[in-house]
Amino acid sequence: MKTINEIQDEIIEEFSELDDWMDRYQMLIDLGNGQPPLAAADKVESNLIEGCQSRLWLVCDAKDGALFFRAESDALIVKGIVMLLIRVLNGHTADEILNTELYFIDKIGLREHLSPTRSNGLLAMLKQMRMYALAFKAKG
Repeated sequence: MKTINEIQDEIIEEFSELDDWMDRYQMLIDLGNGQPPLAAADKVESNLIEGCQSRLWLVCDAKDGALFFRAESDALIVKGIVMLLIRVLNGHTADEILNTELYFIDKIGLREHLSPTRSNGLLAMLKQMRMYALAFKAKG
């Protein structure tokens, strides 16, 4: 399995092949569209991310010491962003998730190309993923 940093480097490379931000947004939308929807049972209040302008549900499952995330949003760009985060963090341990620096966000220019509300949403997603990791670690 690839390390978190190897996956981040892959994403940086994929985005660097696209010069135009409209193409990058389209890549995010395509990423989001490629994901299966969450089951209705997962689309509950407790899975909604606070601080996200659009509605975003995030679910975390633990299996064999690793965390696996699933998400859905009613906004395509948001769905794409959360799918990038999931791609980077899925299948890793709580410690790996908590101890990693997600440098790809700045390297691909994502933060600077998001509106302030979307940027807050991105931070809220990250915070929630780390909270899941903390909770899992505390249980362990």
